[in-house]
Amino acid sequence: MIYVLLDGVGDLPHPDLDGQTPLEAAKTPTLDRIASNGVIGQVISVGKGIAPESDIAVFNMLGYKFKHVDYAGRGVIEAIGIGIDFRDGDLALRGNYSTLDENGVIIDRRAGRHIERADANDLAQEIEEKIAFSSPDISVVVSPTIGHRVTVRIRKNSQRLSSRITNTDPAYSNIGGMGVAKAVGDFLKIEKCLPLKDTKDSKFTADLINEFSEKSSSIMQASQINKKRKDENKKQLSCILLRDAGNKYPHVIQINEKYGMNFSCIVDMPVELGISKVLNMKVFDAGGQTDYEEKARVAARAMQTQNAIYVHLKGPDEFGHDGDAIGKTRNIEEIDQRFFKTLVENIDSSKVAIVVSADHSTPCINKGHSDDPVPVLVSGDFIKNDGTTRMTEAQARKGSMGLLEGADVVSKSLELIKSQT
Repeated sequence: MIYVLLDGVGDLPHPDLDGQTPLEAAKTPTLDRIASNGVIGQVISVGKGIAPESDIAVFNMLGYKFKHVDYAGRGVIEAIGIGIDFRDGDLALRGNYSTLDENGVIIDRRAGRHIERADANDLAQEIEEKIAFSSPDISVVVSPTIGHRVTVRIRKNSQRLSSRITNTDPAYSNIGGMGVAKAVGDFLKIEKCLPLKDTKDSKFTADLINEFSEKSSSIMQASQINKKRKDENKKQLSCILLRDAGNKYPHVIQINEKYGMNFSCIVDMPVELGISKVLNMKVFDAGGQTDYEEKARVAARAMQTQNAIYVHLKGPDEFGHDGDAIGKTRNIEEIDQRFFKTLVENIDSSKVAIVVSADHSTPCINKGHSDDPVPVLVSGDFIKNDGTTRMTEAQARKGSMGLLEGADVVSKSLELIKSQT
């Protein structure tokens, strides 16, 4: 089984596409051929009413359904993914470099999204070197990852820090460690971090985060790096918005033990790399984020030694966040021609099933994640077609697989494959 998640590919009808979704508007001859060789259904990745972040959505789509209190938090998963020294009692958070105006209003949550690596790294180092906390024995690691993304780890050797705190990022709520997208307007400011429990540790940690936010912002705004960026007419790196705090290492049943298979993956982003380490999945090197042909060839070759591989393709989600329905449609077409065409040319569809879905929907009209169902497609020569001809939201609503929970997708797909082979 080759299991492909198209990040944020689900969408809603858009006026720029004559009322179609990007999946419906895209010309996808290869995916159409795959769909005609399979069955389709719908998936709610995490739960009805929950617009999930990618971390918890991917865990669910791999079969891991956490209760809120059991989840480690995205900050921890990303820290693990990039190899930060993390131990129980530390606090890890996901962050965004963001741009503020002179009144402290957030004018770009992602500071232009594509930030030069040198600027991101140098500014992070400056924060680490200059920040002085009022409490002794505090150390901080600020690690930029890709684009605007940052992971922050805070440690106090003499005290366990609490994850029961709110986000400073106004676009996301922290519900028991799970990040949930909020419906927000255009007038956003950094939020004050508040304790979610009436305990000494939660109050201390919330105060610590507020101190980090205030002092790191002052360092950033006075930095020569931002003065240079201003001269170059680039967006300022004014602050770091923080979310999804965690303070414990996650322990789960490893994925090969869970399914009795040789499960591997092709992933790029820190959060997906963290998930692969937590689940003990072998990671194949398959080039950069948009090296679609290489990813397809590596996935096909992996079937010689593995019997399941999870491939995560990031592209559609970014266009969704940018509200670019036409760009998202073109990206889907590019994935069809470069990834899926290469994949089908390199596998034997009488022996290998292709499962395609998404971790969540990112509607362009929302510019953010939603709880809308996403399609799931299971295809192979041995799968009896249910009339599906395309992988679209409309066809998914009528498919024979019905409506699934994300945590059931892998097991249901395997049951279907085994029952028809």
